[in-house]
Amino acid sequence: MQDVQASSVITDFWDRLSKAPASALLLDYDGTLAPFQTERDRAFPYAEVVPILNRIIASGRTRVVIISGRPVHELRVLLGSLSKLEVWGAHGLEHLLADGTYLQANIDPQLLSVLEEARRWAVTAGLEALLEIKAGGIAIHWRGLPEAEITRTQALAQQGWTALAQKPGLKLLLFDGGLELRAARPNKGDAVATTLKESHADSSIAFLGDDLTDEDAFGALEGRGLSVLVRPEYRATRATVWLQPPHELISFLEEWSNSLSA
Repeated sequence: MQDVQASSVITDFWDRLSKAPASALLLDYDGTLAPFQTERDRAFPYAEVVPILNRIIASGRTRVVIISGRPVHELRVLLGSLSKLEVWGAHGLEHLLADGTYLQANIDPQLLSVLEEARRWAVTAGLEALLEIKAGGIAIHWRGLPEAEITRTQALAQQGWTALAQKPGLKLLLFDGGLELRAARPNKGDAVATTLKESHADSSIAFLGDDLTDEDAFGALEGRGLSVLVRPEYRATRATVWLQPPHELISFLEEWSNSLSA
């Protein structure tokens, strides 16, 4: 944990959580609940995560929600043993409810046309093998490539997509291991805002995330809950406290579970 002040903030949060009429635990996935992997379909959560989250869910006192840039169908596979799985996927474009209901936001056809243009450019540039196509977005992943190839790929991708990102309603975002061109809204902050609206006014709420795509969520939670940066190394952030995975992350989740039975 970063410092004494952050430790005090966490202690106060546990006290409020133990007394709160309801609570919500909002969690990013890659880099937060799971270590990054070159093979994205092998990015399973830390071994302790799912059992603790299942205990938290079983308490009936906390709504657990995954908010990720990944598509919902991938998270279903990676978190298949998590009960009553609720997920906002593709940065909030997809929503899987705990009862299995699936919802997807409407995407402007003009934005889809620009994203298809971005896909064609990437194929022509020889980057097809690095592409990920998802609802409302397209990403180039370079994790695991040699450093010189990462530098070349990043420069090429930014050169090719920067002009397209100027179109209204689109956003170009550098994330840990790649670059994504996607619909600017909804974003993770919108998913957090929706959860806040659905929550009891006195709920204890926290969001845990790691990279720049989580800053919208940290911002949406300001004044309403605890925002937690989960990264091996600290970076400038809107989050209130910083935890290093996996040990401090696991301790945080364990303490959450313990607070519900206090």
